[in-house]
Amino acid sequence: MMKANLWLSVLSLFALVTLFMSSSVIFDWFGIREMEGNYVPIVVWANLVASVLYLLSAYRAVTGKSKSGYPLIIALIILILAYIALGIHISSGGAYETKTVGAMAFRIILTSVFLLTHKKIFRK
Repeated sequence: MMKANLWLSVLSLFALVTLFMSSSVIFDWFGIREMEGNYVPIVVWANLVASVLYLLSAYRAVTGKSKSGYPLIIALIILILAYIALGIHISSGGAYETKTVGAMAFRIILTSVFLLTHKKIFRK
């Protein structure tokens, strides 16, 4: 049970930070958009959607709903597609921040870890 609580806490915290940061860029809250430099909209929107899916997964796990891992699978697919779109954007000469490439790779790996950990903890 402690592993599940830790997983839920980490997932929820990551989701809330991601939700705040991505929505701040999209809606230009607190001047964060300017601090981000050359952001790529599809990446920011993918992160926003993923954050909601992380929260949905955590909620479903807490409430004992079945298939609480499905939102993580969907988030992973969305992030991979956004990463491919980022590559196309870069190869087309679009403006971007170098940190975005690493951040997206990190997010895809972390989402994979969340999914694998979920499968291990909530295996039925």
